[in-house]
Amino acid sequence: MGQPYQTIRWHVDPEQSVDTLSRNKDIHEAARMLREGKLVAFPTETVYGLGADAASQEAVSAIYTAKGRPSDNPLIIHIGEKEQLYTLAAEVPPAGEVLMRRFWPGPLTLILPHRGTLAPKVTAGLDTVGVRMPSHPVSLALLRVSGAPVAAPSANRSGKPSPTDADHVWHDLQGRIHGLVDGGPTGVGVESTVVDVTGEVPLLLRPGGITWEELQEAVGEVQVDPAIVQEGTAPRSPGMKYRHYAPQGEMWVVVGEGAAQIRRVQALADEARRQGKKVGIFSTEEHRAYYQADWVLPCGSRQDPASIARELYRGLRRFDQLGADTIVAEGFPPEGLFHSVMNRLSKAAEGRVVQA
Repeated sequence: MGQPYQTIRWHVDPEQSVDTLSRNKDIHEAARMLREGKLVAFPTETVYGLGADAASQEAVSAIYTAKGRPSDNPLIIHIGEKEQLYTLAAEVPPAGEVLMRRFWPGPLTLILPHRGTLAPKVTAGLDTVGVRMPSHPVSLALLRVSGAPVAAPSANRSGKPSPTDADHVWHDLQGRIHGLVDGGPTGVGVESTVVDVTGEVPLLLRPGGITWEELQEAVGEVQVDPAIVQEGTAPRSPGMKYRHYAPQGEMWVVVGEGAAQIRRVQALADEARRQGKKVGIFSTEEHRAYYQADWVLPCGSRQDPASIARELYRGLRRFDQLGADTIVAEGFPPEGLFHSVMNRLSKAAEGRVVQA
């Protein structure tokens, strides 16, 4: 990587309005760095992103180096104004227009044909590009002050759990990037939903903060790409290939309900402990009192899927800090926001998902 960078960390108030933040001197300093081709991490409503000027091949290449990211894994472009989209996309199909009106700014990425104005590495050789407009006031202010589209994957080392707090970014990337805008914890906790609108029927490439059911309510039929569960093809969206979101320890996910799920989770934990491993259980609040392990961490409530999405990556990183050799997590039915949670859990467990 060469000589480490001195990473500057700015603290800004995420409760301020976009207009107020757009006058913040630290936001202006971070925007200046982006225009100069430097790497700056910043909060979005989903996870922290690692930003670079999307038109600069050198800046975009630095993202891949800092993260240790495979070169065929495309990047998502973040914009601060809807009008910027039309300078990037060759066309925006009607379904894309409907989804933009319904969900932007927000955790939705649209896959569109691009005009060829971006650094080639952004698209990883594809003729399409993913674009979104985040709703977090800090990211919107930074993007608007910078005045340019910003390529921004999650601000973590490739393969590790995504960062939902500035401390996660600091742990992974301090000395590998130029700046970090600290806007506190993120709200959604899982990455944006990615939808390809280039075909006749919109295609869900990655479940995320917007659910499949919400997409269908907005535009009618939305198909689900089989590559979400089948590995081996070139990724058309981030999160479709490679080991993702993974803690250091071996992870298992148990799908089921009630007593049967509790028994299977505990049995897997007991077996790992008999092998001399340090074991953590990732439990919902409703079941937490039933488990015994070295650590039992809460992942939120079954009655509040949003709480589980928010705690997912934070919990996986906590198990890394504790030194868990094995993690056994409760799974969920693949519907609503739980679909996104299960997608991330399955990838974190490298497919080790069992039925109770």
